[in-house]
Amino acid sequence: MSLLAGDVGGTKTSLAIYSSESGAGQPLAARTVRSADYPDLEAAVESFLADAGLRVSQAAIGVAGPVVDGVTTATNLPWQVSIAGFRQRLGLDAFHLLNDLEAIAYAIPALAEGDLVTLNEGYPEPHGTVAILAPGTGLGEGYLTWAGSGWKALPSEGGHGDFAPNDALQARLWAYMAARVGHVSWERVCSGLGMANLYAFCRDEQLAPEPDWLRAEIAAADDPTPAIVAHATDRTAPDPLCRATLDLFLSILGAEAGNMHLRLLSPGGIYLAGGIPPRIVDELRRPKFLQAFTSKGRLSHVVARTPLRVVMRADVGLLGAAAYGLSHWEG
Repeated sequence: MSLLAGDVGGTKTSLAIYSSESGAGQPLAARTVRSADYPDLEAAVESFLADAGLRVSQAAIGVAGPVVDGVTTATNLPWQVSIAGFRQRLGLDAFHLLNDLEAIAYAIPALAEGDLVTLNEGYPEPHGTVAILAPGTGLGEGYLTWAGSGWKALPSEGGHGDFAPNDALQARLWAYMAARVGHVSWERVCSGLGMANLYAFCRDEQLAPEPDWLRAEIAAADDPTPAIVAHATDRTAPDPLCRATLDLFLSILGAEAGNMHLRLLSPGGIYLAGGIPPRIVDELRRPKFLQAFTSKGRLSHVVARTPLRVVMRADVGLLGAAAYGLSHWEG
């Protein structure tokens, strides 16, 4: 029995094949592709299966977008996926379509200590509710609760909720973004897409000058986030504009991580996943981020008790989809 597992994001799609005998830790074949290189998910999967020379009978795939009535349209990708259509085209016995944060959540119990970096020890409860915040191309949010005999993941589209500024600078950011996009969500300012927006804001607000070489590099980049982070954290000559951008990002990410705990009271901890946190672990240890995380007025002491960890595994969504698919094998 073989299972196709997948993790679909706005930038990349990871696919792998697992057997029920080897479990979620040992893929028989795996591939990561640029999502934009394929017209739809089915085409990416068909290409992968043809090259792997393996047949699968069931699939479990997490997609960055809300799943409604068995259909999802990826938030930052022009793909629509339906359970019925995907299953028919691929000839599958069963297909489990998950939100990407559901998939990440199902991986959390399977992670080893070596897969995590702890930012705040806190006081974790073994079966306490867990919150996941995942800034990548977009911003994903999700939850994991103990259901008595196992874990149950709950998706969320909280990343598209209203951004709430914390200080005068962020209030100016809100006004700047509102004039350009209308609704200012957390994703607009706390993701890979958001990093580009923060850079433009810091530049236009003249928080620091933009040198010609940096302007050219940012303009030429499909995704400016790696360049912004690299120049902000350069130990010999950090760029002031990139530094201002990253500092603003850290304050916003820290605030929303603390907000998630207040919304849910997640004694199992907050887990930072997605593509950005593993790249900036040293930055996440700085007071800029941690103070924004715990600065919650009269309830600051509640947030300060919360475990806070970074998920370092790049394939966490794939691992979670595989774990879910194998544990929900039909027939």
